[in-house]
Amino acid sequence: MKKLAVAIAALGIVAASAPAFAADMALKAPPPRDPGYNWTGWYAGLNAGYSWGRSATNFTVAGLGPFSTSQSMNGGLGGGQIGYNSQVNGNWLVGLEADIQGTGQRGTANLPVVVFVPAPGAVALPNTTSTGTFGQKLPWFGTLRGRLGLLASPTWLFYVTGGLAFGEVKSTASVATSTAFPGGPVLATAAATGSTNTTRAGWTVGGGVEGVISGQWTAKLEYLYVDLGTFTNNFVGVGPTFPAIATSSHVTDNILRVGVNYHFH
Repeated sequence: MKKLAVAIAALGIVAASAPAFAADMALKAPPPRDPGYNWTGWYAGLNAGYSWGRSATNFTVAGLGPFSTSQSMNGGLGGGQIGYNSQVNGNWLVGLEADIQGTGQRGTANLPVVVFVPAPGAVALPNTTSTGTFGQKLPWFGTLRGRLGLLASPTWLFYVTGGLAFGEVKSTASVATSTAFPGGPVLATAAATGSTNTTRAGWTVGGGVEGVISGQWTAKLEYLYVDLGTFTNNFVGVGPTFPAIATSSHVTDNILRVGVNYHFH
């Protein structure tokens, strides 16, 4: 009987203390949840890569029929970018990015060889042979693009991008002539060169992947297609052996580059 009384008393003590113990458990907050990497905010960085460009040009030369050339404009490039990201609905990102690039892109095409034969007459006259080249280079270009991305994980971003592209194209036409009787020695030579600079606006589209490498630093791999549209140039002729030349060129670019960004957040 005495043991039964002791057991009942012990149960009463446990029952009385249970609500207080439960209250203590309810007051303890759960451990904080890791929100993952925060992509929202400003960033800036550097990039480098290579470009495979092409220029297709139509020529109109005084005294000759029209003809066309096409040449590659390949070369290395490097520059910097600045932008702003906004992370929305957890896994989506929208943003705006601007960049400026210096490049070593250039290419040259040979112009057709032209032989000027004087009208037949009583006295034999020497012929004049004309050769030439047409070269173009892209000293710099820039873009202003929107970005839309999807986070495959908190630290890995896949994105598409597109918008405005602009850049400077420098065109150079060079012509050389030699005068000689058929089968005879060269009697005279001459050369002339003309250059024009054109700043063009066009469009660009592409995509890439960007990932966190350490703290606020990320690295990216990006591809862009750039189209600077069609533009015309006029080269003034010099005398009868250097006729005026009008050109119409269409310049496009395929760009692959890597870069790093620092995020200010």
